Amino acid sequence: MQMGERPKAGRKGAEMPRKQRSNPKTKHSAIQLRKVSTPAERKLWSRIRNDQLGVTFRRQHAIGNYIPDFCSPKAKLIIELDGSQHLDQQEYDEERTKYFESIGYRVIRFWNKDVMTDMDSVIRAIMQVMESERHL
Repeated sequence: MQMGERPKAGRKGAEMPRKQRSNPKTKHSAIQLRKVSTPAERKLWSRIRNDQLGVTFRRQHAIGNYIPDFCSPKAKLIIELDGSQHLDQQEYDEERTKYFESIGYRVIRFWNKDVMTDMDSVIRAIMQVMESERHL
């Protein structure tokens, strides 16, 4: 910074690079996934977007080498929706969950069928998890 220049607004320690939460390949994959959401993802997104639950959620938000369906960085909460393909990839899902938990996230999972047929229960469960986290 030259004499008389002002630091950029809102940036403390402007010289310090921000730690990347993901890599370019995973970020690109997340962008592509956002374009092809499942019906269950679209339905849940319509109920949790725009701070409707009091926190901001991101859809297909790249974290490390993984892309969770929904993520609230502030609430440290990840919501995963599982279809029938997840019956064959339980080990992979467990590995993802362990990674997310190791960096401080709470992971909750719902079956696509539950989102499509019992959305009120899904929303109540999400709210209960967020409320329980606030009291820890």
